[in-house]
Amino acid sequence: MKTITIPDLRQRWPEAEAALQVENEILIARDAQPVARLVRVSASPARCLPWNPAVHTARIRKILGAKIFPGVAALLAETRADRKLGFNLTSRA
Repeated sequence: MKTITIPDLRQRWPEAEAALQVENEILIARDAQPVARLVRVSASPARCLPWNPAVHTARIRKILGAKIFPGVAALLAETRADRKLGFNLTSRA
């Protein structure tokens, strides 16, 4: 394990970063006493699956029940009915 002092770490960060690629960890010391440990972090691959609306809808229905989560056709019919406000924007009185 490599040891580096705090002033050396400040002045020679690129060299310390390059050494960290070779070493798993670097010990940081102040007055010859270890005060911290610098470890390499590897990027882990994403474990999440891409969002799927069908799977999401099925899960919501399983949790909340079919009565609370109405079908999409019923929602569209309600919103279309609400949009018909009874006035025409093209005619001016």
